This record gives sequence, C-alpha cells and structure tokens, in this order.
Amino acid sequence: MKLELKDEDRQALIKYRIERSRATLVEADIMIASKCYNAAINRFYYACYYAVVALLLKYKISAHTHDGVKQQFGLHFGVNGIIDRKYTRFFARLFNDRITGDYDDFIQYDEETLSSLRPQVEEFLDIVTALVEKNE
Repeated sequence: MKLELKDEDRQALIKYRIERSRATLVEADIMIASKCYNAAINRFYYACYYAVVALLLKYKISAHTHDGVKQQFGLHFGVNGIIDRKYTRFFARLFNDRITGDYDDFIQYDEETLSSLRPQVEEFLDIVTALVEKNE
C-alpha cells in the first residue's frame, strides 16, 4: 500500500530534507577536522542523498532504496538533461565511495581526496537545492 502525503506534509518533509542535507555537510566538516575520513565520505554521500530525496519528493517520484534513489535521480533528471549528467555521475560515485568506506576492509580515504570532493558536494547541493526551490 502506497502512503500518499498531503501537500503541506510533503512540503514540510522537502524542507526538512534540504535542511538535513546542509546539516550533514557540517557533520562531514567535523569528521574531516577530526581526521575521520571514511566517516566524512559517508556524510558527503548522505548530504547529497537527502537533497536528492527532497527533489524526488517534490516531483512525487517514489524510490524505496538507496539504489532506487540513485536510479530515479538519473532517470528523471540526468537522462533528459534537467541536470547535467556530471551530477548524476558524481552522486553515483559518492554512493559507491560510501559503500566502500563503510564495508570494505583496508580502505582508508585521505585528506587530499576529501579536500577535492568537498567543493563538489557543495556545488551538488546548490544545484539540487535550486531545482527543489524552483517554482513551476
């Protein structure tokens, strides 16, 4: 059974997810400062994930798994050119990096990698947030 949200509840959830994406980026910065680089990769992914979920919610696109979120994002926003494909590829990369950092043995991300990813995460959040806030 599919649960349909009232419009006001959906709008509140979208707003919450965008706020959570920004708060999670702050968590990543704390992890980087503490030299917890694998945890920071996790937070980078989740910052982007929350923003993408907000975007899917705006357009009433359903996804039930992380892989589903990634696929729906690519299908509905990347394939048709609404968003540059580099952003769907970036999200897919973070998805894979998060899994690697969380579950693979002997994988340790470093400060250099995180320093190069940080501005890309910020740009991704800005682009996705702009789409969420776009009036149609």
